Amino acid sequence: MIALNHFNQLSGPEAAALLAPCVAIPGWANALADGRPWRTRSDLLHAAKYLMQAWGETELTQALSAHPRIGEKPTGEQAHAALSRQEQGDVNERDARLAQALREGNARYEARFGRVFLIRAKGRSGEDILQALSRRSGNSEREEVQEALAQLREITLLRLEGVIGE
Repeated sequence: MIALNHFNQLSGPEAAALLAPCVAIPGWANALADGRPWRTRSDLLHAAKYLMQAWGETELTQALSAHPRIGEKPTGEQAHAALSRQEQGDVNERDARLAQALREGNARYEARFGRVFLIRAKGRSGEDILQALSRRSGNSEREEVQEALAQLREITLLRLEGVIGE
């Protein structure tokens, strides 16, 4: 985590690169970097939330390019993978029944919607995630896009709060 004051002093590309692991939507990171200097962290978070409201299906597809399937530990050294590993820490991969149910649920979801299931995993148990996966598999396409975007916004905001401090 870096202080807001330090973030404000970075070059534009450095600031955008620092924000890039929060979500794979470069336009969002660039807009926040271009908005510097931020007077307070609260101002930065408010602007981030405002920019997120414009996200639609295109941004969802773009962001999902960096998201692993829920319940599967991401591999690689990219910052996205590291954050996903940390966020999915409460999904007990040693529970074979749960792991199998998540794999099957992911497969059904992907067959239905053509994309990976996205949920804020931080603070949720594997059982909570499985229940949400099952429930959301019954959504209409429009409902699911809106729900996935809401989850993407939550994930992104949590990540941003972990990157920029006071």
